[in-house]
Amino acid sequence: MKFTIPITSFLMCIATIATAQEVTIPIETRDNAVVLRADRDKNLAMIYFGPKLMSSDEYIQTTSVFKQATDYSGVLDAAYTASGSRNLAEPAITVKHADGNSSLDLRYVRHTVEKENSDVSLLTVLLRDPLYDFEVQLFYKSYFKDNIIEQWSTIRHGEKGDVLLEKFASANLHLKSERFYLTQYHGDWAREMQPEESRITHGIKTLDSKLGTRTNLFQPSVFMVSMGSPATENEGTVLFAATEYSGNFRTDLELDHQDNLRIISGINNYASTYSLKPGERFDTPVFLYTLSSKGKGEASRNLQSWARNYKLLDGKGDRLALLNNWEATYFDFDEQKLSVLLRDTKKLGVDMFLLDDGWFANKFPRNGDTAGLGDWEENRKKLPNGIASLVREAGANGVKFGIWIEPEMVNPKSELYGRHPDWVVKQPNREEFYFRNQLVLDLSNPAVQDFVFGVVDGLFSKNPKLAYIKWDCNAVIYNAYSAHLKNQSHFYIEYMRGLYAVLEKIRNKYPRVPMMLCSGGGGRVDYAALKYFTEFWPSDNTDPLERIFMQWEYSYFYPAMASSNHVTDWGKQPIKFRTDVAMMGKLGFDIVIANLNEKDLKFCQDAVKNYNELKSVIYQGDQYRLSDPRSASVASMLYLSPDKSSGVIFSFLVNSRYGEGSRFPVKLLGLDAGKRYRCIETNLFPGTGSTIDAQKVYSGDFLMKVGFNPDISSSRTSAIIRLVEVK
Repeated sequence: MKFTIPITSFLMCIATIATAQEVTIPIETRDNAVVLRADRDKNLAMIYFGPKLMSSDEYIQTTSVFKQATDYSGVLDAAYTASGSRNLAEPAITVKHADGNSSLDLRYVRHTVEKENSDVSLLTVLLRDPLYDFEVQLFYKSYFKDNIIEQWSTIRHGEKGDVLLEKFASANLHLKSERFYLTQYHGDWAREMQPEESRITHGIKTLDSKLGTRTNLFQPSVFMVSMGSPATENEGTVLFAATEYSGNFRTDLELDHQDNLRIISGINNYASTYSLKPGERFDTPVFLYTLSSKGKGEASRNLQSWARNYKLLDGKGDRLALLNNWEATYFDFDEQKLSVLLRDTKKLGVDMFLLDDGWFANKFPRNGDTAGLGDWEENRKKLPNGIASLVREAGANGVKFGIWIEPEMVNPKSELYGRHPDWVVKQPNREEFYFRNQLVLDLSNPAVQDFVFGVVDGLFSKNPKLAYIKWDCNAVIYNAYSAHLKNQSHFYIEYMRGLYAVLEKIRNKYPRVPMMLCSGGGGRVDYAALKYFTEFWPSDNTDPLERIFMQWEYSYFYPAMASSNHVTDWGKQPIKFRTDVAMMGKLGFDIVIANLNEKDLKFCQDAVKNYNELKSVIYQGDQYRLSDPRSASVASMLYLSPDKSSGVIFSFLVNSRYGEGSRFPVKLLGLDAGKRYRCIETNLFPGTGSTIDAQKVYSGDFLMKVGFNPDISSSRTSAIIRLVEVK
């Protein structure tokens, strides 16, 4: 239940300090504080961001201890920097008023707080231009226990005509430190989440995407900023940040002449000047950040805990382990082949069978990726009895049934394209250009939104026991143009509004159905999308060695339960290694069960049972990175229950050179020093024994200061160790 706190109560709740003309507003979490201050002229600045002080009235002293170059503008530390007046730096907002004037000056008017519960508070600050009927509201939603802040803005005006929004950021941070280091990510298909770290130098570093859909393909919107020196897993001050938006994003990191860092982030204003009508409200997406003074590990646990509690769909629930047919059959299947796979699903012991691409279209059958997208009726040749019979057969085999769709896309070779060429994103007078032989449907068009919703709704209406959706999105946007929109500069924004409207409508009708967010791999994962999805597909690259590195980097920003990890035939590693890697998140299989020999099948069946015993701590436990694959021969990860009574350690050999392995013990983290633990190996391959003495008892103190050796070597390339408290 939300309630508004009067200003008198607000003074007590978050210790607002005010003089007759100045206002200081601390936004405090368990460990940190962001402090805003309006001066006598009502300029709103961000004067502090760092560890929380014991005395809140000392925040106003923080600026006086810095002896830096002159701020000629007086607004370098602005909480939301406007352009066109005295600002000399990169702005958060740029407008052209109805009369053609491009100046903007935003001054503090008032602020209020809503306290949703003991953990969550929402600060709203109103800024207004003294000359124009133009205002911006800044929102700061703080999550006390997890040290998380979500920030966004709302823009309105009452001018006599439209105002052009030429830049419209969600957030504008101002950080002070002697040095700053950026960790950013880049990639491509099958090469997602490749980290790069560099010192931030003077000028502007921009992280952005202009792809329209699948926007994280080359550069994800998540990043880290270390202060003073590069943060390690357990030491250093580091900011984790992300834009909660699935469309084009932009983050500017500007090291100014005072050596302070300004971070401005939100929707990419590329080709997106927005014409804002009088009285219309423009809401920017959320910018998310958390600060840790104890290294990257603490920041990641902040984010993971927050995500499970507040953002990820069904973040405290269970997930379905599955068998997928994609790498077993690709497009070449029929009812008989699927019947065998359904029986294999039961034999394997997982919860569900997932039917991937290729099940639909008749005039232009989906026998490859060149045709059929958009024609979402069952292919009568492959499935003469339809999806319904497969759902029933799955139920008869004691498993659930899920299905793949890519409803935002269309092949030119499809009935839908022929019927509705005006629904397709393409320039009317230019040659079509394809990504994976397909084009994007225009979700800014309400008719297309209804169609996309109808794809999902139609499947569930015909098949009420359908249990799962894999939602794919493989193409980027070329030749951006909407036949529906009069103002083409609104297209990228309206596309995302349309997508979210469809997802909102689906979730209103089907609130609990699990859905995987797939975008040719990790091309779309972000916390705006994960509001609607239970999990995401990190990469089409399922080579387990590559996945160790990818899953490691994703884990900084997303909880393990959100990462769909499949056992496939990619890579040269044995089935145990492949399965052990996949068990570090939400487990799935994409192999031909009939091709497994007796021991491999027995191992997989036992692994599913072991996983069901371990998954609660994998899903809900605190995650500790113990040995980094980029700097060591052994990668090691610990998931620890909140009460520190149980855990699971995953260890893998990532260097095949002679003699490499766990020559030194791996020091554990997060344990209760006074508790005593046994280390018991699980997920052993049939016919092999463990080299770990399960009878030995170690104190938490010993395991954290001396460590534990998982005995990884070239003959023993992976191990899963259960950590069990001895009482």
